[in-house]
This record gives sequence, C-alpha cells and structure tokens, in this order.
Amino acid sequence: MNRENVLKEVKEWASTLLFTLAFTQFAASAVRVDGASMMPTLRHGELLLLPRAEGWAHRAGLGEYHRGDIVVFKPPRDVQAEWTNRYRGVILPWKYRPSLVKRVVGTPGDTVQVRAGVLYVNGRRVPEPSIMNYWNRYCHDVTSNLANTPTVRVPAGHYFVLGDNRSPGGSLDSRVFGPVSVQDIASRAPASAFPLMRKAQAIPSCDGQPHPEQRVQRGGTVEFNPRLLPPENR
Repeated sequence: MNRENVLKEVKEWASTLLFTLAFTQFAASAVRVDGASMMPTLRHGELLLLPRAEGWAHRAGLGEYHRGDIVVFKPPRDVQAEWTNRYRGVILPWKYRPSLVKRVVGTPGDTVQVRAGVLYVNGRRVPEPSIMNYWNRYCHDVTSNLANTPTVRVPAGHYFVLGDNRSPGGSLDSRVFGPVSVQDIASRAPASAFPLMRKAQAIPSCDGQPHPEQRVQRGGTVEFNPRLLPPENR
C-alpha cells in the first residue's frame, strides 16, 4: 500500500471516529445501569438511551428537568467518597467520578425531606405507587438516617435526586451528597433499549450487603424489555 492510500485510509478512519465522538457527545448515546439502586424500575445491566442534545441545552439554560425524570449524572466533585479507581472490576491508575442513574424528586426552590421512608416535597407526601408498593412487599427502610432526613431546600441550578431502591442502604444519592448541579447532569434517560428480553419478576436480596445486584432472584414469565421510562409522579 503506497503512502497516498495509507493517508486516505487514515483520513477515512479519523473522520468516522470524529463523527462517532461528536454524535455520542452532542446528539445521543447510551449508558449501562450498574447496580441495584434503581430497582424496581431499572435492573443491573440495562442499557439506557440518552438524548445528549437535550442535556447540552439544559446546561446552557434552555429548558429544565422535571420531578420524576430519570437522569444520568456525575456526583459532586467535592464528595471524595464518590471518586473511584475501579471500572467493572479493573483497577485504574487514576480516580474518576462514575456516572450514576437516579430519579429527580426536587427541582430548584423545592424543599425535600424523607420521613419514615416516605418522600415529602414542599411539605406534601409524594405517592410513588409503583416504588412504594414494591418495597413495602420486601424490605422498605423506615428507620435509618437515610429514611429520616432533615429538610433540604434545592438551590438554583441544582436538582435533588433519589434512587428508587428504598431498602436499607439501597441507594446513595442526594440524601448523602446533596443536590446535583445541572452542569453535572449528562441527560435524561427516557428509554431502556437492552436487554431485549427479561424475566418479569425480580426479588431483592434485602441482606444489606454490598453488590445486592448479584443476589437478585429472577423468575416468572419472560417479557419484552425495551420500553419508555415515564416519570413517576411529577
């Protein structure tokens, strides 16, 4: 292969790579759910679609997220406990902030509190029927500090996020690291695209041990998984 052909090949690969990078950063991409903090809505390993352009618009002050939206974000930079050097079992030579998936429950100006495991926004109880019905059947946390929090007012440009997992220690979220800046939110996650099929039933471990996603019991009929993710009680 002569030099001219080599340069042509390099340009084609480079243009493809640049297009892919630009598309995933500015148009759309996908993220994998890691862990059980969003059960029962999302399960470990699901692949979520992200409209990146929407996230860029919100960071520029165009539009906003709403209560009930599922979002993908980075935890606040000053929370050292959220930095890690592990990526899917591999130890890296540097630390980074992993992307988290949670649900927006408080928008700028809202007050948010959890009492006996029940969410209150602006002093009113938020029903969350599918979440509460699920965890009341198994191991709904009503006694821990995370199930009984002080009232927090969400500052401008920030959002209060919670995981749908309301078991003891089921989710580390804004109850631990505070409201999340809109600048740290990558995008809303409006749909789950993978796996194509899944078992209908998922029973949590409820043992309070690390990596509960490894001990979820799956059963029941096989159902089609790809679906839209509508907000839970805006």
